[in-house]
Amino acid sequence: MLAQRADDASICPSEVARAIGGAHWRALMPEVRRIAGQLAGEGIVVLTQGDSVLDPEVPPVGPIRLRRGTRWRGQA
Repeated sequence: MLAQRADDASICPSEVARAIGGAHWRALMPEVRRIAGQLAGEGIVVLTQGDSVLDPEVPPVGPIRLRRGTRWRGQA
């Protein structure tokens, strides 16, 4: 989803869950957030909350956004 956006754009994890799970997207949110944390740990994405970059080693609390990380390679 990030590959389809501008280089400086971000996405909400719920967008990913909705694309995969349709009406059942809420049940997928913990897994989507877990995988987002893994990707952030690898530098592929960056977890943000407002203007702050979050530590991928600390499970985020509250709403987050995903941006391209330094190791982003245009994965779709």
